[in-house]
Amino acid sequence: MDTSPAPLQRWLTGPRFNALPFQSAANPAPKLSFEFFPPRTEALEQQLWACIERLAPLGPRFVSVTYGAGGTTQARTHATVARIARDTKLVPAAHLTCVGATQQEVNDVARSYWDAGVRHIVALRGDPPPGSAYEPHPGGYRFASDLVSGLKAVADFEISVAAYPEVHPAASSPMADLENLKRKLDAGATRAITQYFFDTTTYLRFLDLCLAAGIKAPIVPGIMPVSNFAQAAKFSAMCGASVPDWMVRLFEGTENDPETRRMIGMVVAAEQVRLLQANGVDEFHFYTLNRPDLTFAIAHVLGVRAAG
Repeated sequence: MDTSPAPLQRWLTGPRFNALPFQSAANPAPKLSFEFFPPRTEALEQQLWACIERLAPLGPRFVSVTYGAGGTTQARTHATVARIARDTKLVPAAHLTCVGATQQEVNDVARSYWDAGVRHIVALRGDPPPGSAYEPHPGGYRFASDLVSGLKAVADFEISVAAYPEVHPAASSPMADLENLKRKLDAGATRAITQYFFDTTTYLRFLDLCLAAGIKAPIVPGIMPVSNFAQAAKFSAMCGASVPDWMVRLFEGTENDPETRRMIGMVVAAEQVRLLQANGVDEFHFYTLNRPDLTFAIAHVLGVRAAG
């Protein structure tokens, strides 16, 4: 990928739409991974497995399962990941946080994953319960970089960590956030997966900063297809992801038109991936929200086909 300042600046100041077709020799089908969240009820569990069955034929590199704030869904996450490892051909990645737990407790969870055949962990500091400030557990891992080091001591896990193109809300500065990312990767993580973003230039500028900081590990862009714009805008305000004005205008007047919202969401996400591909990015992590149809349609548009 050519990310030297001159070519990158030409792209940032050039036309918004790239002339490449969706799939060509210069623009092949991308590599994908998918994120799910653990079910809270039996009905939601059925929805989750319908989602997994729908997306599995696309051959994702891996699928991850999230953790609730403060580790509140630990048991459900473990059960879901273990079932994926046992009953499917997918490669599962379990989210694991260090908030609210001792090192021994975290290590025990990691060993149980290893025993279940899980070899990939998404290592996160974790968010405290709503309304609480983050405080490291007295006997726990203080930060995600410490967690990565601890996990590597438990077993030879493949480890992914989080990256924030628009800066983590709790970071003291963009540079401090970047230094924290480098610590996590230097501790043994394989890749970083970004918080979702909607403006492609946000990711490319962040990637340029990572390269300047000496970060060589893959920085996989997180893509969130939008079907409910009001919900996405509310969540974005909470997690620090900006919503561009052009996106607001695209969804104007669709409050009572879910089908049009879905079509707009597909176009926005597919264009986002296509523009990043034109700049040399070939791997993407989709936040599915356990709703498979929109992600499946976007993958199809991008040239990803279900295995026969």
